[in-house]
Amino acid sequence: MNTGRKWFARFAWFALAFNLPVILWGAYVRVSFSGDGCGAHWPFCNGQMLPRQMAAPMAIEFVHRMMTSVDTLIVIALCIWAFRAFPRRHGVRLYATLSLIFLFIEALLGAGLVLFRYVAHDQSAGRAIYLSAHLTNTMLLLGALTVTALLATRNREHASFGSMPGSFAVALAVTVFVSITGAVTALGDTLFPASSIAAGISQDWSSESSMLLRLRVVHPAIAVAGAIYLIFLSWRVLRCTGTEETKAAGRRVFSLTIL
Repeated sequence: MNTGRKWFARFAWFALAFNLPVILWGAYVRVSFSGDGCGAHWPFCNGQMLPRQMAAPMAIEFVHRMMTSVDTLIVIALCIWAFRAFPRRHGVRLYATLSLIFLFIEALLGAGLVLFRYVAHDQSAGRAIYLSAHLTNTMLLLGALTVTALLATRNREHASFGSMPGSFAVALAVTVFVSITGAVTALGDTLFPASSIAAGISQDWSSESSMLLRLRVVHPAIAVAGAIYLIFLSWRVLRCTGTEETKAAGRRVFSLTIL
């Protein structure tokens, strides 16, 4: 691998790492009810590029917008660099482009949350749907960035999913679905905090409770079923006659699922 591609691989890992605090801060925006800190304005904050006076909710939301702006510049640079450093039809080009596409979709979904006021204390079904789409796209973004970095690091032209591409796709779908139900459940916990365990159980089974609360009963079962499938898939990978690299990936998936 030449020096330029080595630096690209490092930058790709940096781009992936930078997205993690951006995502975590976005979650903090939600749990702190700061999503409407800039009002129903996007991309500016209350119609201003740089507000002079900011209360805590506005500051929290504004910081998130600044982080996503920097993130956009990083991924644009990653995509341009991929096209300069790698030939046509190379996997790095493909996944760097997908990363940029998913990032733009992420920005549009974030704008929708603000403009449609699916933020702060909003309890509508539309917010749950938007949140699900947002989380799904976030995971696709992280996946595309990860594959970009892996291909560049290992000097491979294309991503290979071994002898079980169908099983891999199902595992990905299961992981996304479990994450979605977990995120919607967490939203319900945030909007409708229970004063005690007994009160929480009562909320779960009450016909008058919000859908966001009733989902708390479903999520654990979905999570257990998903974990069982991932463990089974990891076991199959470890038993197959694949490469040591594939088996190492199976061991990591198994360990992370148990954790």
